[in-house]
Amino acid sequence: MLDKRKFYIDGQWVDPLKPNDLEVINPATEKPVAVISMGTAADIDRAVAAAKKAFATYSQTSIEERVALLEKLMEVYKRRYEEMAQTITLELGAPITMSREQQADVGVGHLQGFIDGLKRLKGREVLPNGDVLRREPIGVCGLITPWNWPINQIALKVVPALATGSTCVLKPSEFTPLNALLYAEMVHEAGFPAGTFNLVNGDGIECGAALSKHKDIDMMSFTGSTRAGIAVSKDAADTVKRVTLELGGKSPNIVFADADLEDRVAGSVAECFNNSGQSCDAPTRMLVERSVYDKVLEIAERAGREATVGNPVEEGGHIGPLVSHIQFGRVQALIEAGVAEGARVLVGGPGKPEGFETGYFVKPTIFADVNNEMRIAREEVFGPVLSIIPFDTEEEAIAIANDTAYGLAAYLQTGNADRAERVASRLRAGMVHINGGPHRYGSPFGGYKQSGNGREGGLFGLEDFLEVKTVHRPDAA
Repeated sequence: MLDKRKFYIDGQWVDPLKPNDLEVINPATEKPVAVISMGTAADIDRAVAAAKKAFATYSQTSIEERVALLEKLMEVYKRRYEEMAQTITLELGAPITMSREQQADVGVGHLQGFIDGLKRLKGREVLPNGDVLRREPIGVCGLITPWNWPINQIALKVVPALATGSTCVLKPSEFTPLNALLYAEMVHEAGFPAGTFNLVNGDGIECGAALSKHKDIDMMSFTGSTRAGIAVSKDAADTVKRVTLELGGKSPNIVFADADLEDRVAGSVAECFNNSGQSCDAPTRMLVERSVYDKVLEIAERAGREATVGNPVEEGGHIGPLVSHIQFGRVQALIEAGVAEGARVLVGGPGKPEGFETGYFVKPTIFADVNNEMRIAREEVFGPVLSIIPFDTEEEAIAIANDTAYGLAAYLQTGNADRAERVASRLRAGMVHINGGPHRYGSPFGGYKQSGNGREGGLFGLEDFLEVKTVHRPDAA
């Protein structure tokens, strides 16, 4: 079993101030694979002090100096790429093919997007009125990341902090801490100055709250549940620090009759089940025009039955387990609620797949005849569960799509370009995917309503880590 008890503070691997071990569980085997330490508020204090001290000099570095450091990080990451993919498979349960092609790849893609954005960033510019505008690093940043796309969120927070000249303290998820510790090794090897990046493992109640409340933290960037995001915002309020949030979603996927049904329905099912459904922007509500409803159900059922679960260490397009027994229990409860509320099980249902009694595996599940008042249509399941809802008119589809507390992503399937543009403009979501259009590195990621605030990725993702200063002179600059 791996011993990963140390934290990374002020450029060194250090012991926690108070021993408090936690085992990291492989979700496919339910067996421990590593032991980490759970930090305390005192450990957070140490890390914040190191970041504050480093900020005094690191904030004065040039964009060119920081680009060089990021390019060195890219070189290190690419060299250790397979190690990252294997680590994520071990602790998250993502199948190794998916880890290589998606989970680990984001560490390269987002890093390049930020490098490109940083090269375009204007640190100083003259306004039309003659005043000078300066963009400066915000300060010491507290970063809290989730378990479902671990390196994705670490890269989307750590990289812009370091790119802008800010310093940071990262608290990764205690369910998937090993990839974060590996990333810390990469940052160290890339040569970032001591104290610019720090890592403390721990839970949200102790370490997360300590970060959010800390008087020397200038910004909090959090990804996780809406409930936890509200807690971060409240904890941060007393010190009036900036808070950016990337929270939950219940993304609608509107399928019009003129869409390429065979391609887009099957593709949508696969997208919903990707990462075992553990994605905040997954298209979990499929809204289908009634004239093709029966045909869509037929295609969806076929695609759902072709989806398989499998051992994460084996190559292939199967899905893996959920991350933990806690997540397994939550998903099972919502599947059972769907059955109890009268939705029709098209594929899957409660319980584990045959032959997978060990591990947190669930059956890929599709519900038909769902209405938007059911729990499975309103709550974020965070498992491979799809709800299919019929509609009659474009207006009704838009109304159902927007009838949610969330607003992260939305999906449209239509052969009519004018309709796609028209409907996309009325959906209350931060991102709209048309006919399978993917999210591309460098574009902003984020949502409306209770899906959070702020944007991550590329130039837009740098802006949240910058303060704007206006310099007024007697004469025009």
